[in-house]
Amino acid sequence: MGQKKKAKSPNTAVLNRRARFDYELGEDLVVGLSLTGPEVRAARDSHVQLKGSFVTIRNNELWLNNASFSLKLQQRGQPEARTIDTEPRKLLASRKQIDNLAVHKKDGMTIVPTKLLTTGRYIKLVIALGKGKKNYDKRETLKRRDQSREAAQAIKHL
Repeated sequence: MGQKKKAKSPNTAVLNRRARFDYELGEDLVVGLSLTGPEVRAARDSHVQLKGSFVTIRNNELWLNNASFSLKLQQRGQPEARTIDTEPRKLLASRKQIDNLAVHKKDGMTIVPTKLLTTGRYIKLVIALGKGKKNYDKRETLKRRDQSREAAQAIKHL
């Protein structure tokens, strides 16, 4: 008869949309995360918030700070009880990659998480080097975006 199809999650990546607005981003780097079981479940269910998170280098290791994982609580009578966990999580990268990031960090760059990928067997984090934008740069970005939107509307209505 009919075989059951596996339900696909519609959104397989958690985006940090604020990072593109606040930073001029450079090259991307995909790194792994060291997570526990409930954290993996939260990531696969897209219960992760990357807004305001950043990456630091401590003891020659990469750490993800301030990322919010909404963990399920295993309590009877409360099937959807959740708690927010923002503790630092270790990132898995090669020594060469970490050394390269450390050099750029000393030059004043910031390491920003841009995307959390949950498609395959492993959960990966896409990080990028970024330089903080000033307020006038942000206003210029908004202005350029509005102009391109208005131009697209004008072309559409011709």
